[in-house]
Amino acid sequence: MKQPRHTSTTRGFSRASTLVQKPIRAVGEQRGFAVARLLTHWAEVVGAATANIAKPVNVSYGKGGMGATLTLLTTGSQAPMLEMQKEAIREKVNACYGYRAISRVRITQTAPTGFAEGRVAFEHKAHMTSQPDPVARNAARTLAADIENQDLRSALCALGANVLSQQKS
Repeated sequence: MKQPRHTSTTRGFSRASTLVQKPIRAVGEQRGFAVARLLTHWAEVVGAATANIAKPVNVSYGKGGMGATLTLLTTGSQAPMLEMQKEAIREKVNACYGYRAISRVRITQTAPTGFAEGRVAFEHKAHMTSQPDPVARNAARTLAADIENQDLRSALCALGANVLSQQKS
């Protein structure tokens, strides 16, 4: 009996994640991040509240190789709050690595390139959303009035109101 021949379903295409995996790993390893997930999923590793006020800058290993130091970048006003969370951050990061890789957490209040570039921008903050205007809300209600299912009607009203509000602005 002849085995069926396996054909590729990708037809010569590759996933974008596989194409950028090696360059991301190379850049991360230059800064000491052996696990790139710490950089790419920072908000999920330490939580949204901590990710809003700090970001990882560097992981440096000592001469003995036992335990690394994670350097975090934050603003001056948030440094005392972050100082009190050092132990919890260390535990969460070690859980990401899967072993006790980080022994110390260091906090810096300047940019990693020096004092000249001291502005910090954390991209993990949630965007403020405004309420749709009443005219758009009423128009969306009118459009969805024929829908019998209450849950579906309310979801479509909310979506329609947001779309109509965005078209105005």
